[in-house]
Amino acid sequence: MTAPDAVPPRPPFSPRLWPAWLGLGAALLAARLPWTWQRALGLGVGRIALRLAGTRRRAAQVNIALCFPQESPQWRARLLRDSFDALGIGLFEFARAWWGDDQPMRRQMQIEGVEHLQALQAQGRGVLLVSGHFMTLEMCGRLMCSRVPLSGMYRRHRNPVMEWAVKRGRLGYADAMFGNGDIRGAVRHLKRGGFLWYAPDQDMRGKDTVFAPFFGMPASTITATHQLARLTGCAVVPFFHRREGGRYVLRVAPPLADFPSEDAVADTARVNAAIEAMVREAPSQYLWIHRRFKRQPQGRSDYYDRGRAPSP
Repeated sequence: MTAPDAVPPRPPFSPRLWPAWLGLGAALLAARLPWTWQRALGLGVGRIALRLAGTRRRAAQVNIALCFPQESPQWRARLLRDSFDALGIGLFEFARAWWGDDQPMRRQMQIEGVEHLQALQAQGRGVLLVSGHFMTLEMCGRLMCSRVPLSGMYRRHRNPVMEWAVKRGRLGYADAMFGNGDIRGAVRHLKRGGFLWYAPDQDMRGKDTVFAPFFGMPASTITATHQLARLTGCAVVPFFHRREGGRYVLRVAPPLADFPSEDAVADTARVNAAIEAMVREAPSQYLWIHRRFKRQPQGRSDYYDRGRAPSP
């Protein structure tokens, strides 16, 4: 097994991988553009994606309707448009976080609650820093690494070029990266008092999932937060982050009290509630294009089928 802090060997420049290498080259160039240019270009990319990404646009429309049924159609349409603007900017943020300069962001960064992490660090206690899939996650993860030693968990890429590039980029600022299958490595890291960033807010399949509320909807959610806390005794700490214009706002909440309990479903519901609170603070920056409710207790849902009204 590859060591958690090791970059895999660089893939070959084979014809099969040329599209990935070309995409990586474009991302490397984009990462070095001035931040004002990146934001302007990102808005353009987001507007184009809103028009062309039909399936993902549909998923975002459905998710927004399911999560905000009390809002007007005009409000939801504006959120949809704003979310694709954030998506476009986020693509440049990802590239800059992996391979660019974060000094312009550090100069305008606002961070609150880091004392909670410092207190846990002084105790030698591991920390599971829990957040959601926001378009700011990569840049804010890098900014947090400038304050505390932080590692991450991630889903491995099937494309070897992307796996190499992303791992190399993230290990430029993170202490270590653990693939989603390396639970033993993550457990060892937390038991040694390490800090680990994790986002458990995507629809997952498998035996270690439960249905827990998310915006009042049953959402298939992995129980890994409960399991890791139970196995290691780590603190579970919600991590809020958002972008306000060109400024990044990071907030570390106090550790969840009396966590974990004996009830994996109740603990998972608490984690979902924390992520929901994050979304309500910055709804346009959440990754709405993921089909969060595609699995329901009665089986696969038809929420995302074309022609069905997106309502609970």
